[in-house]
Amino acid sequence: MHFDDSPVAAKAAVHDSTPWYRDLTRYHWFVLIVAALGWLFDTMDQQLFNLARKPAITQLLQTSATDKPKDAEIASKSAITTSIFMVGWAIGGLIFGVVGDKLGRAKTMMMTIILYAAFTGLSALSTGIWDFAIYRFLTGLGVGGEFAVGVALVAETMTDRARPFALGLLQALSALGNMLAAVISIGLGYLEESGTIGSAWRTMFVIGVLPALLVVPIFLWLKEPQKWKEAMARRRAQREQGLEADGEQFGSFSELFGTPRWRTNTIIGMTLAFSGVVGLWGIGFFSPDLMRTVFRKAYEGSELTEKAVAGKITMMVGIAFFLQNFGAFLGVNAFSFVTHRLGRKPTFAIFFVLAMLSTAFTFWFMGKLFGLYDVFLFVTVMGFCQIALFGGYAIYLPELFPTRLRSTGTSFCYNVGRLVAAVGPLTLGYLTSSVFQGFPEPMRYAGVTMCAVFLLGLAVLPFAPETKGHPLPE
Repeated sequence: MHFDDSPVAAKAAVHDSTPWYRDLTRYHWFVLIVAALGWLFDTMDQQLFNLARKPAITQLLQTSATDKPKDAEIASKSAITTSIFMVGWAIGGLIFGVVGDKLGRAKTMMMTIILYAAFTGLSALSTGIWDFAIYRFLTGLGVGGEFAVGVALVAETMTDRARPFALGLLQALSALGNMLAAVISIGLGYLEESGTIGSAWRTMFVIGVLPALLVVPIFLWLKEPQKWKEAMARRRAQREQGLEADGEQFGSFSELFGTPRWRTNTIIGMTLAFSGVVGLWGIGFFSPDLMRTVFRKAYEGSELTEKAVAGKITMMVGIAFFLQNFGAFLGVNAFSFVTHRLGRKPTFAIFFVLAMLSTAFTFWFMGKLFGLYDVFLFVTVMGFCQIALFGGYAIYLPELFPTRLRSTGTSFCYNVGRLVAAVGPLTLGYLTSSVFQGFPEPMRYAGVTMCAVFLLGLAVLPFAPETKGHPLPE
């Protein structure tokens, strides 16, 4: 493979009236495609877990054909395994964020992809709850590391004008990974319903190994960004001259928190990420569990066998989850469009409000207003509003930090926010299994209650810097 254009020298930005993608060389497109595929397959593996979680937990808890686990126990164990996965995600993000600044973006991306693909596949071999949880933790290490190095790679390779659009597209395409997981669920649900395969959840995790193939083009053709190489060269020159270069450390948490500007940006970015991550992983991505309850009620009393009902529910949840992430794809693109015109802070404010209202509405009214099929409409709108915020994180977080701290700072904001956000699934599980246990469909009450977390994102916005129209800090 050969690129005619320099992989490191950006074209001179063309006039603003031309489309942003006219700024890009062939190598720019290669970087964007590789980074997008890395994150797309990352999100596919995440969503295979969300879609397979309840049937996997149910089967792993069941000790005999007559000893079915109770719904409260399933909800509790689902919350625990999800939180363990998120803790692994956060720890992996912190580790590989630093590695990405010190070792390079391309090398670190390759490591994280191998890690999340391998342990997603091994999840299919689980025999009990705790080995399943260990595999999910190890998968989370790779999942958490990929995002920060991917967005740092794209941010540092693109021209200033193209950067926010390219990062928005990177995040929007991640919704296609979620949609791909939904298509896999639909297909496997059909096979399960027809009796062609047994439990579909194990097959889902086996399919999650395939992203490992992406490491081949990364190894062969992906180069480190010029900004990173120049910063590393300056650092080496300083060392050769005997200069300590205090405050110029790569991947340094001490500089991240020792310099007032980066410390403030870190706290603000982490709080913004925490609000959206809890809203999505503590509420929104538990919607398949609520969907299963709605769909099961619809099929109660039918002439279908229990196995056929299980397969049909898996297929219907897959369709709904596909639509939820189709809405997400549109939402992330909408965030990119709005932030280009209004700026980062006003756009975040709009979507925090929309996310709160749409999530509460969906959890309270799903399956109640227009019958079974309102599920598909409501989750599409909720996906649009919720995941649009993650387009904002992809654009905004790399703009808060200099090259030597970009991967570390982005990863810290996104993944420490996620580490703290691991209480989200536990809180939802506690509210569902304990606080609202005596209520009909307690997950509805729990989900609506937790929507207050979006207010935290709104509260921190007045203190956030506006980065629209500014070059990356150095």
